[in-house]
Amino acid sequence: MMNNYLSISPEVKEALSAGKPVVALESTIISHGMPYPQNVQTALRVEQTIRDNGAVPATIAVIGGKLKAGCTNDEIEYLGKKGQAVTKASRRDLPVLVARGEDGATTVTTTMIIAAMAGIKVFATGGIGGVHRGAETTMDISADLEELAQTPVMVICAGAKSILDLGLTLEYLETKGVPVIGYGTDELPAFYTRHSGFGVDYRIDTPEELAAAFHAKLAMGLKGGMLVTNPIPEQYSMPADVINKAIDEAIAESQRLGIHGKATTPFLLAKVKDLTGGDSLAANIELVLNNARLAALTAAALKKCDQ
Repeated sequence: MMNNYLSISPEVKEALSAGKPVVALESTIISHGMPYPQNVQTALRVEQTIRDNGAVPATIAVIGGKLKAGCTNDEIEYLGKKGQAVTKASRRDLPVLVARGEDGATTVTTTMIIAAMAGIKVFATGGIGGVHRGAETTMDISADLEELAQTPVMVICAGAKSILDLGLTLEYLETKGVPVIGYGTDELPAFYTRHSGFGVDYRIDTPEELAAAFHAKLAMGLKGGMLVTNPIPEQYSMPADVINKAIDEAIAESQRLGIHGKATTPFLLAKVKDLTGGDSLAANIELVLNNARLAALTAAALKKCDQ
């Protein structure tokens, strides 16, 4: 029955059956995260980075009502050109999109869901969603946090997007029992910048140790995923005061315009890009490539643990 909905590309299917490392990639970054053609160019560079580091990329999306684990270059181009006309698809959207035969760009949440269905255990992204600033009154909390609590996929990111309330995001993850790992750092990275002032649960310094920890979690039957926060490389990190000033301005404008729900993050990221003269887009691309490298190495190490 699942085959009616899930479509695994021939390359990804062959890799999974042969026991090769596979890394999942989201598609919201293609349709909603960057303008065309940088979105398509970046997606293809990220896939190539994963190949260069010994793993097979699986870009995940919903196309024509099919849950795709592995997109062709033409499908990535299609998502990039269609842009924000593609539905930003979270868990709640999947049943209707599939039933209607429509397209969806997968968030962290839906990429985890489809990766788990396909048997892919490692996923590289930019930053996760979390608890939004002011959530004590708006209740605006990303579904990514609930997915991390229940779906067995390791998510490698550059921390939570700094448009969020990072302290509350960490508290929420602790309540849900999600381990927050700092890769080579004791501090939670904040997407565009390496520093947030908040600590992580554990520091881990090698892909092999990341793989061993996740292997142990799965072997014990513990529910949920693991969040690995990998700081943006030093040379691309933006000064915290510059990025925070831009974020504060962007949040004030979104509140003035009454923007809320799933429109919030794309609006804020676009506004921050404008306010930083495009520096934030360049930083975004570099941190995704950095996460892809680590994910490929970790997926390869995880395969060795599984043998």
